[in-house]
Amino acid sequence: MKTLLIFGTRPEAIKLFPVVRALETKADLEVRTCVTAQHRGLLDQVLAIAGLAPDIDLDLMEPGQTLDRLTARLLTGIGDVLDRERPDRVIVQGDTATAMSGALAAYYRKIPVAHVEAGLRSGDIYHPWPEEVNRRIVAPIADLHFAPTQTAADALKRENVHAGVHVTGNTVIDALHWTRDRIAAEPALAAGLDAIADQFAGKRIVLVTTHRRENFGDGMAAIARAIARISARDDVAVLFPMHPNPNVVSVMDEILGHRRNVARIEPLDYPHFIRALGLCDLALTDSGGVQEEAPALGKPVLVMRDTTERPEGVAAGTARLIGTDEDRIVSEVFTLLDDKAAYAAMARAHNPFGDGHASERIAGIIADGIGS
Repeated sequence: MKTLLIFGTRPEAIKLFPVVRALETKADLEVRTCVTAQHRGLLDQVLAIAGLAPDIDLDLMEPGQTLDRLTARLLTGIGDVLDRERPDRVIVQGDTATAMSGALAAYYRKIPVAHVEAGLRSGDIYHPWPEEVNRRIVAPIADLHFAPTQTAADALKRENVHAGVHVTGNTVIDALHWTRDRIAAEPALAAGLDAIADQFAGKRIVLVTTHRRENFGDGMAAIARAIARISARDDVAVLFPMHPNPNVVSVMDEILGHRRNVARIEPLDYPHFIRALGLCDLALTDSGGVQEEAPALGKPVLVMRDTTERPEGVAAGTARLIGTDEDRIVSEVFTLLDDKAAYAAMARAHNPFGDGHASERIAGIIADGIGS
């Protein structure tokens, strides 16, 4: 059986490279990979670290592309690939335009679709936007749904998706474990943070990531002002790998300027990002994946969003939704930095997102041809 994995962004690559490796151990599977390069530079970082050379590279990224133009190019580009490759199964991951377009193009050709990280729901089609709708479109198309948690599986069942739902854990935990082992064996993989670690020695480090479209504008400005206030404390340092989107960079340049306790750096490759999580005291983020990764390392997560498709972290106490109000962000960060009991309650909470063996389960199900 020929399987074709389709992905195009950094998070997809992180969460799918363990699946590729697990599928490659199955004797009866021919494993092919197609990247759309929806995020060119960030995607290539992960491919290099994972030692994964895609079989097909569509290289569809364009500067300033609109969502409709991107989706049209993805749909036709992936469609051409499917016509040439004629796979028996397509595998997509998560909630990107690539995942949605890959599933739709496969549906048009009656090719079965497996969805990795299925069932995540925030309940609001504009938060996160457009990801919430992307993943809802994939659900009725797919015949295999690899839900990371029981909560995600239950969300699918509420939408009358019952067949082919499997609770596997999240493959990002597999990737994290693999990467930590690599760093331990080869410290040079994450040595690029040595200077920052020395510079901020003795300070409480807040790791910041922000890039969500719904936070562009006023929300991003409020986040920037909050970072400025947080970094004004002498005992605090902010480590900020900055997303290259101009909607982020321009605001941070204007409001933050060059502050002594803020290290605004280029986006980190995955080993360096995992090391950054290890160095920090807490994560301040609007990302989805960080909500899963940080708890695996015992780091509290403050989520600068009003909703999350990962409510398991909030329920478990590893994450807290705080929105983008400037005063709220500052208050929540200072509470965790100054209240040892509050910090410990989040740091010691159980991580609900898996045990590091999700990819093995997914590969086994696909190889066995289980569909229900």
